Amino acid sequence: MEERVQLEKTFKQHWVWAIALGSAIGWGCFILPTEWMAKAGPLGVILGLCIGAIVMMIIAVSFGILVKRFPVSGGGFTYAYLGFGRNHAFFCGWFLTLGYICIVALNASALALLGKFIFPSITNTILLYEIGGWQVYLGEVLIASAALLFFAWFNIRGSSMSGQLQFVFCVILVLGIMSLTASMVLHPNSSFDNMTPLFKPGIAPIAGILAILAVAPWAYVGFDNIPQAAEEFNFPPKKAFSLIIYSLIVAMLLYSCMVLATAVGTPWQRLVEGQPIWGTGDVVSDSLGIIGVFLLVISVLMGVFTGLNGFYVSASRLMFSMGRAHILPVSFAKLHPKYGTPYIGIIFTCCFCLMAPWFGRQVLLWIVDMSSIGVTIAYLYTCCTAYKQFHWNKSARKENGNGRQIAPIKKFICLIGALSSLVFLGLLLIPGSPAALGTPSLIALLVWSILGIAFYLYKRKDYKKLSKQTLDYYILGTELKREGEDHNEKVV
Repeated sequence: MEERVQLEKTFKQHWVWAIALGSAIGWGCFILPTEWMAKAGPLGVILGLCIGAIVMMIIAVSFGILVKRFPVSGGGFTYAYLGFGRNHAFFCGWFLTLGYICIVALNASALALLGKFIFPSITNTILLYEIGGWQVYLGEVLIASAALLFFAWFNIRGSSMSGQLQFVFCVILVLGIMSLTASMVLHPNSSFDNMTPLFKPGIAPIAGILAILAVAPWAYVGFDNIPQAAEEFNFPPKKAFSLIIYSLIVAMLLYSCMVLATAVGTPWQRLVEGQPIWGTGDVVSDSLGIIGVFLLVISVLMGVFTGLNGFYVSASRLMFSMGRAHILPVSFAKLHPKYGTPYIGIIFTCCFCLMAPWFGRQVLLWIVDMSSIGVTIAYLYTCCTAYKQFHWNKSARKENGNGRQIAPIKKFICLIGALSSLVFLGLLLIPGSPAALGTPSLIALLVWSILGIAFYLYKRKDYKKLSKQTLDYYILGTELKREGEDHNEKVV
């Protein structure tokens, strides 16, 4: 049995915070305010996003508990194994991998969308074909591909480099959004009257809020990147929970600011009815001119860059953990001989995503909608596993015969997190719900599920050969129990 490969502890606290925040604030913060207001109205969007952030904080409690106890790479995959065993770990890891990779691809395609708005003569060069109602140009393919290649190279070069630049990007992102919002609110042509009616007419306010709440797992995905980097913390793992909470609070404020900046510039109903390609861009351009567009473009670029960088980190660490567990080929667990990074996972993510721009943004949106299932599944497994770590009272601990901590409040919060995750899954899968997946997304989900079953059947024999003791060593970092030694496991 080969020695367990481990990542170097290089990530500082503010870098990890930046990875979480930058991953949560991607292209959607700037592109989707108009689409969201069409569903719920300005106040409905802000309330839905704020409630969603609170629910994510409840779910984050479980991540904080498990990161503290098991500071290893893998995130939801690791926690699914801890709580429910190898088969559940494969199931969770399979869908979570697709979720992370697709977000990398979508952020890259957002650069092409930005190019269509700013430099259409460059982006809309050489029409190739139309797919899903989206015209695919060679120019946008090259832009997205260049971004994917650059950030792959950048991540291979070292965790310290990516962490430092991620923090710089995040600082510029926050300053850009705050400046843009202040400029829009204080502009003489702006008015809070443009935000009326506060909710979408014709539907109950709660229905609009629920429609926005349903996208919370997707909007705030990124805080779970902190557990993926846990093995590389150069600080106590117990601080991870506070970093998650800080990242969610700032993300909630930035989302709300962009909705506010869009809504005060022009009557939002008129904006929505016009069905603009990029509503926020049009409002900022009309109100602030070239200076506003510059601020907006810089903010979007920082959001996209932090999303690309953050999810390259998460996807590669997840595949590194799965390779170390022999679910994926063991080559995924190899580290770069010079830079010490899980470069195979980074290269695989890049190669997979390089195919995405050729399918057009609409097809990619279908896949990303489906991949939100994977993120929600990881939330559910994490909360359920954390729930199992505690007892309600002394009699329960005595009955089960183990030394788990008696912590009814933590156990209750984990239970609420698990129920919230189930609700999010229901909103995605139940027909007629505000966030129900469309037919193309369901077909993509079915295809990925079939591929997962086929891959599992292919790997099952080798996977089953590994004893639980060996998998504990590879996945959780527990010491191997050797003959004649104490059988008490110790977390390394």
